[in-house]
Amino acid sequence: MRRLRKANLRWMFRETRLSPENLITPIFVDENIKEKKPIESMPDYFRIPLEMVEKEVEECLEKGLKSFILFGIPSYKDEIGSSAFDENGVIQKAVSRIKDEFPDVVIITDVCLCEYTTHGHCGVVRDGEIVNDETLPIIGKTAVSHAESGADIVAPSGMMDGMVKAIREALDEAGFESVPIMSYSAKYASNFYSPFRDAAESGFKFGDRRGYQMDIHNAREAMREIELDIREGADIIMVKPALPYLDIIRMARECFNLPIAAYNVSGEYSMVKAAIMQGWLSNEAIYEILVSIKRAGADLIITYHSKEIVEKLQ
Repeated sequence: MRRLRKANLRWMFRETRLSPENLITPIFVDENIKEKKPIESMPDYFRIPLEMVEKEVEECLEKGLKSFILFGIPSYKDEIGSSAFDENGVIQKAVSRIKDEFPDVVIITDVCLCEYTTHGHCGVVRDGEIVNDETLPIIGKTAVSHAESGADIVAPSGMMDGMVKAIREALDEAGFESVPIMSYSAKYASNFYSPFRDAAESGFKFGDRRGYQMDIHNAREAMREIELDIREGADIIMVKPALPYLDIIRMARECFNLPIAAYNVSGEYSMVKAAIMQGWLSNEAIYEILVSIKRAGADLIITYHSKEIVEKLQ
């Protein structure tokens, strides 16, 4: 076996190859700030002011990164998250600014209400309950507003039943038949999201999200969730988080023929960064983790590590 592991040979026989094209870079766009704001629980990551979003994209392009997913921190919130579908909302303005400057980059938008509601949940709340069906028209309207602003792909993350169908119908009716849907199909109720809630100001005011996000113990249920999303019109499916759910990525790869995205989430990022800062791990750990996600079967990886690892992939 060692014959093919010589230094000048081993690269020829690699079964898994990671490239910049596999990476999607998250950007937190905050319309309440004028300078980049460090995210305390995510070392070396920042909220970006709306006025600086083009510069952030330009810096990524210079490194070879061409795909982005946008999350918004709005200037106002209400009970139904109406700023999520406001034509002058933070994401709508950010997408327009980026597309005016860099029309060829790929912009994916997160379609959810948690960042825009006063209660912080992903759907409409009635009497302390998250109401699924009342939420669907709102996320459909939000997806259309993103497409109108120039988004290339919309990505519903709220785990509402029927969300893909609602968005597909809304997009088609509005004339955006060519806009694909990247669905957060298997999104688990994970502890690894905690830093993201600081980053996006999306913490919930009561209860938790276990009523609509998946039970961490279940695998077959994930395949059912994915199958339903595909039937409803999903073009790309996603598993979130990535590292604790590599088995789910592999199962999805073996069961379905669609492109698979995996979200290397904030908690995964922060724990690795903390270990590197303490000297317990080297930066090579980042590469190893991303390769493992790709090897499990992911075609695309959303990761906060993209800017620091992309040079290794050139």
